[in-house]
Amino acid sequence: MTASRRETQLIQAARLIENGCCYIVGTGLPLLGAALGKRCFAPEAELLLESGFIGVEPREVPSSVTDLRLMCTASVLWDSYRYMGFMSNHKHYGRHDLYAFIGGAQIDPYGNVNSTLIGDYDHPRVRFAGSGGANGIASCCDTIIIMQHSRRRFVERVDYLTSPGWLDGAGGRERAGLPGDKGPRKVVSDLGVMAFDENSRRMYLEGWYDYTTPEEIQENTGFPLDMSRARPLPPPEEEILRILRQEIDPQGIFIGKE
Repeated sequence: MTASRRETQLIQAARLIENGCCYIVGTGLPLLGAALGKRCFAPEAELLLESGFIGVEPREVPSSVTDLRLMCTASVLWDSYRYMGFMSNHKHYGRHDLYAFIGGAQIDPYGNVNSTLIGDYDHPRVRFAGSGGANGIASCCDTIIIMQHSRRRFVERVDYLTSPGWLDGAGGRERAGLPGDKGPRKVVSDLGVMAFDENSRRMYLEGWYDYTTPEEIQENTGFPLDMSRARPLPPPEEEILRILRQEIDPQGIFIGKE
């Protein structure tokens, strides 16, 4: 079985799920990756959706975070205000391990994400759905960002800052009044995995897949990437790929059909 680029990306995102941690998950590829991660790698992880479902165990990929099929496995159904309170004050609940999966149209070297528009704000070339819960999530939580990789997506400066990353680098979040110990941790693209330097907070290449190279990743990135720490990543396991195709997304809604 040979994995497609999207399947490889999703399985790599799923590998980042850890037991005992809580993950806020959005619609689309983030939800698919989290569902696969809980099923195959971290059954004791908790998935929290911005619709208020907590502790869900998706049996196959839902159409959105409000899909009512999620209710049959959820431990709790919260009102939106309780969800928002937990997200912004999770340390007061004794939780220091809150992460989130988000996506977007553009990302810059410090993990700032744009999911609002392309072009000038008053006269955009393209306008997207916008933040949803992503701004509050990125402001308060550690994030894992799932994106497709191209020069028009990985840019030196985003057209609009929807979800804050490390802003302008070290100390940027603190200067803006955001928690400095929270922020983007990984970027999982269809070409590789990027992380952020602990000192400068700038993105670097952590690993590449077996069908690409560090040079190809740099060619598809609109800013210089540090390659010195990059390593090859293991290919998808055949059984994980089977579960993704036959059980998680059997209709090919997000991964597509062969």
